[in-house]
Amino acid sequence: MSYKLTVNGQPKTVDVHPDTPLLWVIRDVLNLHGTKYGCGMALCGCCTVHLNGEAVRSCTTPISKAAGMHVTTVEGLSADGSHPVQVAWQDLDVPQCGYCQAGQMMSASALLAKNPHPTDADIDSAMDGNICRCGTYLRIRKAVHKAAEIAAKQTKEPAAAVHS
Repeated sequence: MSYKLTVNGQPKTVDVHPDTPLLWVIRDVLNLHGTKYGCGMALCGCCTVHLNGEAVRSCTTPISKAAGMHVTTVEGLSADGSHPVQVAWQDLDVPQCGYCQAGQMMSASALLAKNPHPTDADIDSAMDGNICRCGTYLRIRKAVHKAAEIAAKQTKEPAAAVHS
């Protein structure tokens, strides 16, 4: 069956079974490999993407549910790594092994889109379910706060200054 969706701002049509998990469409059909397979049961958060701006686990989201929607993967945050979350993650050297970090960044960016000034409790709640086997949770929380600061500075600067 054919499904139309928009992935990272680009219209796509995929021909897959209606029950095919969005994760496998992203990775195997569209060849975007930033989104990772972790558990296959929506428990670890490695496969987190945005579906119409909401953080979802793509391993348990059938393509039939994503049809007609906007999907953003970690590659879609920015082409050049300039998204505040990506900048903060790099500045603070958040990843240890890095496997879970795409999912972590997608959950963090969804949080910041809704709550640009989160508290530690807000961050902990939004990031709950994103498991990091290396235990970089304190660096992740610090990076979310830093990303919020970066985003706040970007919105206060004139457009010309942001690009210089």
